[in-house]
Amino acid sequence: MNDKPPSTNGSGKTGLFKRVLRAIKDDPLSRDEIHDLLQEDESVFGPEEKEMLSGVLDVAETQVREVMVPRSQMVVIEKDQALSEMLDVIICSGHSRFPVIGEDRDEVLGVLLAKDLLKFFGDSSESELQIEKFLRPASVIPESKRLNALLKEFRDSHNHMAIVVDEYGGVSGLLTIEDVLEEIVGEIDDEHDPEEAEFIQPDKDVDGRPCFAVRALTRIEDFNEYFGCEFTEEEDYDTVGGLVMHELGRLPRLGEKLSHSGFEFCVTRADRRRIDTLQVTRIGQDSEASTG
Repeated sequence: MNDKPPSTNGSGKTGLFKRVLRAIKDDPLSRDEIHDLLQEDESVFGPEEKEMLSGVLDVAETQVREVMVPRSQMVVIEKDQALSEMLDVIICSGHSRFPVIGEDRDEVLGVLLAKDLLKFFGDSSESELQIEKFLRPASVIPESKRLNALLKEFRDSHNHMAIVVDEYGGVSGLLTIEDVLEEIVGEIDDEHDPEEAEFIQPDKDVDGRPCFAVRALTRIEDFNEYFGCEFTEEEDYDTVGGLVMHELGRLPRLGEKLSHSGFEFCVTRADRRRIDTLQVTRIGQDSEASTG
């Protein structure tokens, strides 16, 4: 039998077959060599295939701490919250699973599934709700865990969320199975997501006041130049999104507003990790900082 690889018209495919044959025989390719092979070859894999295959390789090297939702940006439910407040958190975030905390975020009592509260929607007898009955055990993992190992753990345990702890046992963030899969297939957007736009652009007026759509990654210096204001960059942030999070002390919810130094910032697009877009309106240069 002829062991030679099939002949092709393209030198790229020929080179690929030679390297695959080498790996099969006795000289396996290293991870870096496979990465290089994917980037160099343009005749076998398309751009999306290359990105996905690279993602598969990357999850074996990536640690949880690199992609987790940080502690400060976790959307949580407090054990003693009223049912109406819990429903507000669920509706505003759009998530399906929530860590339930006690005294603070280091005390995670369990995980609550939004669907378990559906039967209480519209029920006025909030005092009858005993949230402890609905809690699922929280899966706890170290920051150093590799994503490929976590993905296998998710599959075997049927858990879709894990609480991440640091070396001292304190909660440092969380990670979901969706976060891991997005490292392989890329960001999963829906049909309502807007196209990429300029960082600052005029938007429709509200109550006769000019409004602007501002990307959260807009640098403070660019915002100052556009609006003729004098916001200062701090050590903790250098973007408009960072400014809003700094003033609120947390990740804001969709639709939440901040009034600060003559501007009103309203979050119009965000996910579990970050703010994406804000609607900005002038409200008077002498306004004090407040939240709404």
